[in-house]
Amino acid sequence: METDKETEIWYAMRATYRREPDAMRLFAKEHIDYFVPMQYKISIKNGKKVRVLVPVIYNLIFVHACPSEVKRVKSLVSYLQYITDTRSGQKIIIPDHEMQRFIAVAGTYHEQLLYFRPDELNLSKGTKVRVTGGDFEGQEGIFLKVKGARDRRLVIKIQGVIAVAMASIHPDLIEVIK
Repeated sequence: METDKETEIWYAMRATYRREPDAMRLFAKEHIDYFVPMQYKISIKNGKKVRVLVPVIYNLIFVHACPSEVKRVKSLVSYLQYITDTRSGQKIIIPDHEMQRFIAVAGTYHEQLLYFRPDELNLSKGTKVRVTGGDFEGQEGIFLKVKGARDRRLVIKIQGVIAVAMASIHPDLIEVIK
């Protein structure tokens, strides 16, 4: 009798009460892939300015594992929760290609990255484009004007969870996707 091999998928999850560091340690110990969007912030410690890497959105963690593994680890702790789609009530599952694109940008910890909640941007006003050169060559997203930036930016989104606007990209390095 042959058993079905579960495939690993990306889940959007919450680690309640700012426990994402605990969740990160737990997933590392269990050898489960995860990603937490982080950025550098300046804070004051003992009267000195220090640059600290902190989560972009507290409590948000993306987990890449088989459903049974996530269920098992989730049963070990009470603070892990699935993020669900508000309309359907279904767990938010992110396609691999979307998550890879997001990690490629957000994983740089670039200081000029801007993060948005999905309801903060109207992506239908933008143009679908691909970057043809530079650090983000090959990335695809929506090119539009975002608040907090003078010029238009390339936005990569995780449906229903988060969107990231890249640093300024010269128009010569962008091609429109039909």
